[in-house]
Amino acid sequence: MPTFDLFDGIKINIYNGDHLPPHIHVLYGDAEVLLLIATAEIYTGWLPAKQLKKARNWLATNKYNAMQSFKILNPHLYAPRKKNATDNKDKKS
Repeated sequence: MPTFDLFDGIKINIYNGDHLPPHIHVLYGDAEVLLLIATAEIYTGWLPAKQLKKARNWLATNKYNAMQSFKILNPHLYAPRKKNATDNKDKKS
C-alpha cells in the first residue's frame, strides 16, 4: 500500500490488487474517502469538507501520476483478455 503523499494530516494511498474504477484512497484521522482519479468525485466514504477540498486540489495537480501509478499497481485490471475456445470456432453459413 504505497503512500503517495502526506500533508496536513491527509494521507494519499493507492493500493495494489485494487478494483476499478481507478481511484485514490484519502485518509484523515479515522475518516476515509475514495476519489475517482478521472473526476475527483467521491466513489465512497466521507471526509471533512476542508480536507476533501485539499485532497481534490492534490488530485488536480497529480492526476496523471495517480492514474499511471494505479495502472502499474493493478496490472491485472489492464491485462488483455484471452479469447474463449468458443470464440475461435469457425462459423458455417
